[in-house]
Amino acid sequence: MPASRLSRTPLPGIGIRYDLTTREQQRLSVIAHRDGARTLSAYRSDDPDECALSTRLSSGEADALIDALMPSHHSPTLLHTTDLGLVAERVLLSATSYWNGRLLGETRMRTETGVSIVAVLRRADAIPSPTPDFRLAGGDTLIVIGTREGVETAATILGRE
Repeated sequence: MPASRLSRTPLPGIGIRYDLTTREQQRLSVIAHRDGARTLSAYRSDDPDECALSTRLSSGEADALIDALMPSHHSPTLLHTTDLGLVAERVLLSATSYWNGRLLGETRMRTETGVSIVAVLRRADAIPSPTPDFRLAGGDTLIVIGTREGVETAATILGRE
């Protein structure tokens, strides 16, 4: 059975769209709007281009859904960044990325967006607190934290090819 796949697409001026194809080839998408709202859509299995359900959730409704999907979300050891006006996201660096082989410092990420790259996931390793001389590679997943707007801008910059 094929593995599930998740992709993300920056939607300038709107937010970020996440598309998930499950192991059973079901397609779901979530649009993370800049104002915190989410639009959840499910597509027909017999016609993956036809939307069978689309509903917009307020940020509170999205939080309630997250709580239902991930009860561990309430762990007292987790930093609830949304309460602080911050978001933490994973940004995948594609193999054809402009940043593939360049130094992290060259991105000027904190200066340009106010976002911090707190870790890089490479294959099975996690590199916490990468320094400006850390060399990026296609396939790296960067863990970024900052404001919603900053993280979206960071995703756009890191998506440069």
